[in-house]
Amino acid sequence: MRADHYKLHELLGPVVVGMGYELVGIEFHPNSVNALLRIYIDHGNGITLDDCQRVSGQVSGVLDVADPIPSRYTLEVSSPGLDRPLFTVEHFQRFEGREAKIQLSVPLNGRRKYRGVLGGLREGAVTLICEEGEVTIPLDRIDRARLVPE
Repeated sequence: MRADHYKLHELLGPVVVGMGYELVGIEFHPNSVNALLRIYIDHGNGITLDDCQRVSGQVSGVLDVADPIPSRYTLEVSSPGLDRPLFTVEHFQRFEGREAKIQLSVPLNGRRKYRGVLGGLREGAVTLICEEGEVTIPLDRIDRARLVPE
């Protein structure tokens, strides 16, 4: 997790959890004109538009006071959806056995994109069972990971 993501997680995590939701993850896409801050939330009963609006209002207030992002940005609160993003070690463990797409920040075996079944974690790496065999991907090389909808 990059430093800016970690700071945002520390700031917003207690707010989201305090409202009874799971903070699935945060994406921040800087841009010189208007950055995008996307927050994924979840709940055992699912997420509605009202849930997103409620969390957006609370998070927006915290962001206004703390001002962790100096430039202009758009705040977006969303459910993780069917192609749920995977941000943490716990996510990779929870969804073991499910198919996922993984994009790397640095190529591994000459590739940056992989698709396969999550096969567990070992020593800071996720095992992915692909058509061509088992691949061990270090967590620190993962740029993005998402479940493949069933």
